[in-house]
Amino acid sequence: MTESALPGSPLRSGQLAEAAGVNLQTVRYYERRGLLAEPPRSLGGHRLYPPEAVTTLLLIKAAQRLGFTLDEVADLLKAERLRNTGRSEPGLRQRATAKLAEIDSRIADLHTIRATLADALEAGCDDVAACASSPECPLSLAE
Repeated sequence: MTESALPGSPLRSGQLAEAAGVNLQTVRYYERRGLLAEPPRSLGGHRLYPPEAVTTLLLIKAAQRLGFTLDEVADLLKAERLRNTGRSEPGLRQRATAKLAEIDSRIADLHTIRATLADALEAGCDDVAACASSPECPLSLAE
Protein backbone atom coordinates (compact mmCIF):
# COMPACT_ATOMS: atom_id res chain seq x y z
CA MET A 1 0.00 0.00 0.00
CA THR A 2 1.32 3.43 -0.97
CA GLU A 3 1.93 5.89 1.80
CA SER A 4 0.16 9.18 1.08
CA ALA A 5 2.07 12.40 0.97
CA LEU A 6 0.99 15.61 2.62
CA PRO A 7 -0.07 18.35 0.19
CA GLY A 8 3.01 20.28 -0.92
CA SER A 9 5.45 17.67 0.34
CA PRO A 10 7.87 15.83 -1.97
CA LEU A 11 6.62 12.64 -3.59
CA ARG A 12 8.48 9.37 -3.89
CA SER A 13 8.48 7.72 -7.32
CA GLY A 14 5.57 5.40 -6.58
CA GLN A 15 3.48 8.20 -5.13
CA LEU A 16 4.16 10.36 -8.17
CA ALA A 17 3.26 7.55 -10.56
CA GLU A 18 0.04 6.84 -8.69
CA ALA A 19 -0.95 10.52 -8.50
CA ALA A 20 -0.42 10.95 -12.25
CA GLY A 21 -2.01 7.64 -13.23
CA VAL A 22 1.11 6.21 -14.87
CA ASN A 23 3.36 3.33 -13.95
CA LEU A 24 6.74 3.62 -12.28
CA GLN A 25 8.60 2.65 -15.46
CA THR A 26 6.97 5.61 -17.24
CA VAL A 27 8.23 8.01 -14.57
CA ARG A 28 11.76 6.64 -14.88
CA TYR A 29 11.62 6.67 -18.68
CA TYR A 30 10.47 10.31 -18.80
CA GLU A 31 13.23 11.19 -16.38
CA ARG A 32 15.83 9.47 -18.60
CA ARG A 33 14.42 11.31 -21.64
CA GLY A 34 14.71 14.64 -19.83
CA LEU A 35 10.96 15.28 -19.81
CA LEU A 36 10.95 15.13 -16.05
CA ALA A 37 13.76 16.75 -14.12
CA GLU A 38 15.93 14.44 -12.05
CA PRO A 39 14.85 15.05 -8.46
CA PRO A 40 16.96 15.23 -5.35
CA ARG A 41 17.18 12.08 -3.27
CA SER A 42 16.41 11.39 0.35
CA LEU A 43 19.12 10.21 2.73
CA GLY A 44 17.86 6.69 2.01
CA GLY A 45 18.35 7.20 -1.75
CA HIS A 46 14.65 7.61 -2.69
CA ARG A 47 13.83 10.09 -5.42
CA LEU A 48 11.83 13.00 -4.01
CA TYR A 49 9.80 14.76 -6.71
CA PRO A 50 8.20 18.17 -6.18
CA PRO A 51 4.38 18.15 -6.28
CA GLU A 52 4.53 20.05 -9.62
CA ALA A 53 5.91 16.87 -11.21
CA VAL A 54 2.35 15.49 -11.17
CA THR A 55 1.25 18.38 -13.39
CA THR A 56 4.21 17.80 -15.70
CA LEU A 57 3.28 14.12 -16.10
CA LEU A 58 -0.36 14.99 -16.75
CA LEU A 59 0.72 17.54 -19.38
CA ILE A 60 2.93 14.96 -21.09
CA LYS A 61 0.09 12.44 -21.25
CA ALA A 62 -2.39 15.08 -22.51
CA ALA A 63 0.03 16.19 -25.24
CA GLN A 64 0.54 12.57 -26.32
CA ARG A 65 -3.23 12.09 -26.59
CA LEU A 66 -3.28 15.13 -28.90
CA GLY A 67 -0.77 13.43 -31.19
CA PHE A 68 2.47 15.03 -30.06
CA THR A 69 5.51 12.76 -30.01
CA LEU A 70 7.73 12.65 -26.93
CA ASP A 71 10.33 14.72 -28.80
CA GLU A 72 7.66 17.33 -29.53
CA VAL A 73 6.53 17.22 -25.90
CA ALA A 74 10.14 17.81 -24.83
CA ASP A 75 10.24 20.87 -27.10
CA LEU A 76 6.97 22.16 -25.61
CA LEU A 77 8.29 21.73 -22.07
CA LYS A 78 11.57 23.40 -23.02
CA ALA A 79 9.69 26.33 -24.58
CA GLU A 80 7.66 26.70 -21.38
CA ARG A 81 10.81 26.70 -19.23
CA LEU A 82 12.44 29.30 -21.50
CA ARG A 83 9.30 31.45 -21.47
CA ASN A 84 9.44 31.43 -17.68
CA THR A 85 12.95 32.89 -17.90
CA GLY A 86 11.86 35.61 -20.34
CA ARG A 87 13.35 33.96 -23.44
CA SER A 88 11.16 33.26 -26.41
CA GLU A 89 10.77 30.02 -28.34
CA PRO A 90 7.83 28.69 -30.37
CA GLY A 91 5.19 27.60 -27.90
CA LEU A 92 1.95 25.70 -27.98
CA ARG A 93 0.15 27.97 -30.45
CA GLN A 94 2.79 27.57 -33.16
CA ARG A 95 3.33 23.89 -32.47
CA ALA A 96 -0.43 23.17 -32.37
CA THR A 97 -0.83 24.93 -35.72
CA ALA A 98 1.90 22.74 -37.22
CA LYS A 99 0.37 19.61 -35.62
CA LEU A 100 -3.06 20.48 -37.09
CA ALA A 101 -1.52 20.80 -40.57
CA GLU A 102 0.19 17.42 -40.09
CA ILE A 103 -3.08 15.81 -38.95
CA ASP A 104 -5.03 17.37 -41.85
CA SER A 105 -2.45 15.93 -44.26
CA ARG A 106 -2.73 12.48 -42.67
CA ILE A 107 -6.54 12.67 -42.84
CA ALA A 108 -6.35 13.57 -46.55
CA ASP A 109 -4.02 10.60 -47.13
CA LEU A 110 -6.40 8.31 -45.25
CA HIS A 111 -9.37 9.55 -47.34
CA THR A 112 -7.41 8.75 -50.51
CA ILE A 113 -6.51 5.28 -49.22
CA ARG A 114 -10.11 4.64 -48.18
CA ALA A 115 -11.48 5.72 -51.56
CA THR A 116 -8.97 3.53 -53.41
CA LEU A 117 -9.83 0.50 -51.28
CA ALA A 118 -13.56 1.10 -51.75
CA ASP A 119 -13.01 1.38 -55.53
CA ALA A 120 -11.04 -1.89 -55.49
CA LEU A 121 -13.91 -3.63 -53.69
CA GLU A 122 -16.44 -2.16 -56.10
CA ALA A 123 -14.32 -3.30 -59.08
CA GLY A 124 -14.44 -6.83 -57.66
CA CYS A 125 -10.71 -7.08 -57.07
CA ASP A 126 -9.93 -10.33 -55.32
CA ASP A 127 -6.39 -11.10 -56.50
CA VAL A 128 -4.00 -8.18 -56.14
CA ALA A 129 -1.59 -9.28 -58.88
CA ALA A 130 -4.32 -10.05 -61.39
CA CYS A 131 -6.38 -6.99 -60.54
CA ALA A 132 -3.45 -4.54 -60.58
CA SER A 133 -2.60 -5.57 -64.14
CA SER A 134 -6.19 -4.90 -65.28
CA PRO A 135 -7.05 -1.41 -66.59
CA GLU A 136 -10.29 -1.41 -64.56
CA CYS A 137 -8.44 -1.90 -61.28
CA PRO A 138 -8.05 1.24 -59.16
CA LEU A 139 -4.90 -0.20 -57.55
CA SER A 140 -1.77 1.02 -59.20
CA LEU A 141 1.57 -0.74 -59.07
CA ALA A 142 3.30 2.48 -60.14
CA GLU A 143 4.00 5.12 -57.50
